[in-house]
Amino acid sequence: MTGKVVVLVTCASAREAKRIARAAVEARLAACVNVLGAPVHSTYRWKRKVETAREFLLVMKSSRKKLAALRAAVERLHSYEVPEFIALPIAAGSPAYLRWFEECLRPATKAAAPGRKRP
Repeated sequence: MTGKVVVLVTCASAREAKRIARAAVEARLAACVNVLGAPVHSTYRWKRKVETAREFLLVMKSSRKKLAALRAAVERLHSYEVPEFIALPIAAGSPAYLRWFEECLRPATKAAAPGRKRP
C-alpha cells in the first residue's frame, strides 16, 4: 500500500466543487482534485424519501495522514448537512507520480536565504 487515498465528494454546484477543490489544494490537504465537468445524476434516500439530484463529483488525491483534516475542511466548506466523504486506498502508482503527490502534500518551505542552496 502507498498510504495514499482517493476521496470522493459530491457537491451541489460547480462553484461549490471548485471552491472546495481549491481550498484543499491550497491547504496541502490534497495533491490534486478533479472536478468532473458534467453533473452526475444521483439517486439516494434522504429523510425517508428517495431523492434525485444533479451533483458535481470531486476526485481528491490525498494521504491517510491528511484524511481527518481534509474531512474537516470538506465538512466546514460544504453546503450539505451530511456531505459524501468516501476514501479509497491507492494500492499502487507510478513512482514519479507518487513522488510528485508526496511533494504536494508537504508543508511549504521558506525560500532559501540568498547564496544558500536548498537541501
